[in-house]
Amino acid sequence: MTVTRPSGRAADQLRDIILETNVTRYAEGSCLAKFGNTHVLCTASWTDKVPGWMRGTGTGWVTGEYGMLPRATHSRNRREATAGKQSGRTQEIQRLIGRSLRSVVDLSALGENQITIDCDVLQADGGTRTASITGGFVAMALAMRYLKDEGIITTDPIQKQAAAISVGVYKDLPVLDVDYPEDSEGEADMNVVMSSDGGFIEVQGTGEERPMTRTELDEMMRLAEKGCTELFAAQKTALGW
Repeated sequence: MTVTRPSGRAADQLRDIILETNVTRYAEGSCLAKFGNTHVLCTASWTDKVPGWMRGTGTGWVTGEYGMLPRATHSRNRREATAGKQSGRTQEIQRLIGRSLRSVVDLSALGENQITIDCDVLQADGGTRTASITGGFVAMALAMRYLKDEGIITTDPIQKQAAAISVGVYKDLPVLDVDYPEDSEGEADMNVVMSSDGGFIEVQGTGEERPMTRTELDEMMRLAEKGCTELFAAQKTALGW
């Protein structure tokens, strides 16, 4: 049986990817990451202060924050600030962003400086965390460039690239870059974060409707590697590397 994806894409095809840089006036680095209809504004902000437990160590820090605008989705969501607390999902995603981006940075070379990556979802159609990590890396790289150009640091702390993509099983077909219809109707989904040297930073997978088979899992990992390779190329183009 031939399976047609809701978007009409091939099983191994990414959505249209746009990584637009320098989209805000004040942030040290910024990137508007568009994965099809998922749009995330990523900004990187520098401060010369690190968390209290790191003071005097000579080591820097990279952290992430994540949020969704009220009408990023089909119906309005209440602002978490109005609710008085962040949801567990928000906390989990921003920790993932921070972990992923720290893993490709030499924090010693950063000195006692902190980079905060803010990822604000303007429009959601699946894969907001993967778009946040991919665009967040670009914003972070621009901020590091700023610090080096200003003489705040002497060496670029970035050791390799980080990017992320979602994969899933839709109507028994492993697919790349899952959008909302596939996420809501699929049998399984997975988020894969990779480094540009071929390493795996984090893998999050769940059988939603049924367990994944080993064959499906292997194919999803192959698709994720293919997708991240294409995202690394897009990041390089955006950064002029």
